[in-house]
Amino acid sequence: MTAPATAVTGTHQITDIGALEILDSRGRPTPQVRVTLAGGIAAVAGVPSGASTGSREAVERRDGDQGRFRGLGVLGAVEAVNGEIAKRLTGYRWRDLAEIDAALIELDGTAGKERLGANAIVGVSMACARALAVAAGRELWEWLTPAGVAPRLPVPHFNVINGGVHAPNPLDFQEFMIAPLGAPTLAEAVRAGAEIYGALRSLLAERGQVTSLGDEGGFAPQLTEPEEVLALLVTAITAAGYTAGRDGVAIALDPASSEFRHADGRYHVAGQKLTSMEMVERYAEITERFPVWLIEDGLAEDDWDGWAVLTERLGERVQLVGDDIFVTNPAIIADAISRRVANASLIKLNQIGTVTETLEAMATCRRGGYAQLVSHRSGETTDSFIADLAVGSGCGELKAGAPARGERVAKYNRLLEIAAARPDLPYGVPPA
Repeated sequence: MTAPATAVTGTHQITDIGALEILDSRGRPTPQVRVTLAGGIAAVAGVPSGASTGSREAVERRDGDQGRFRGLGVLGAVEAVNGEIAKRLTGYRWRDLAEIDAALIELDGTAGKERLGANAIVGVSMACARALAVAAGRELWEWLTPAGVAPRLPVPHFNVINGGVHAPNPLDFQEFMIAPLGAPTLAEAVRAGAEIYGALRSLLAERGQVTSLGDEGGFAPQLTEPEEVLALLVTAITAAGYTAGRDGVAIALDPASSEFRHADGRYHVAGQKLTSMEMVERYAEITERFPVWLIEDGLAEDDWDGWAVLTERLGERVQLVGDDIFVTNPAIIADAISRRVANASLIKLNQIGTVTETLEAMATCRRGGYAQLVSHRSGETTDSFIADLAVGSGCGELKAGAPARGERVAKYNRLLEIAAARPDLPYGVPPA
């Protein structure tokens, strides 16, 4: 993308841009951005923030003042929006969002968006997208749908057990999710998630486990072995009256393995030190014993050779999703496709930093035959942008946390709204 060096002539004039510091779901500061167009149309976006992050992600701007929010304040990012960004974008007429995003990238001038802050830039991009959709008289998901792509209601992936950096427990694997692949409708999928979540709470209580929650709303039991959790999930699925499996409710994993690969090059899981090949075999055993249909970040972001083996070993029967390794970057995804690494990409808006680049990443996946899983972050707001993105992109997959806590259910409730308004939209993972 190349940004215009001077004012441009287009349809959309931005008359005001402003930001303020709000709190995310972890009690940490994050920017909220408001954009106003000529004629009075205004839109707001809340910016998400991650805990388990890839080293090549676009860079959040944090203040570093240890006397305020332990250094996590975002007043600098807010000032970037209210100052430089507002000065660059207001008063001009823009042709489309791609042109606005290109101007933001040029204004920042760094590879990782660290000067202005990716948290400042992505908030402006999201708010502009929302405002332009309103100006066009369309729902956000409709406006986001690329030419030639059929919108689709996604399978929700509910994070029901948290570990890793998302919970204070001994589990090394970060997320254990349930995915109602076999549900006939989105509404039935959400019901299944909520009912299984309730059954799981009861099972944990019966076994003397705590039912406190991790960052994403999943329970944080004092369990150590991932296989223990998988067995528990199968029991909960059955107890809630559902069938565990791809025709019913499947299981998805996000080990977030970069977090437990140590300097010795081994993966430290439940007291064991495993090589890449041993991790691959462990995943193979897990998928044989349990109805696991998806593994995200099964190996570390720098373990490309291991990823190639994992893909060759399991890629024909398991969706292997790259998160930290891909960071929603179109160039990295294209490289992975050429090297046959993974077969799907996680999609996070704030990983790459603009809506336009996010859509480019998804287009790269489609051209290469890779699936896409749109994702929240551990630090969320009640902004439901990603629900519309998942529908409009037609990817058929969304993970937004547990079916509990306001910032998580906001996404699922938005899907229910879309489904109710458009019952003609198909539900589920698109055919291969």
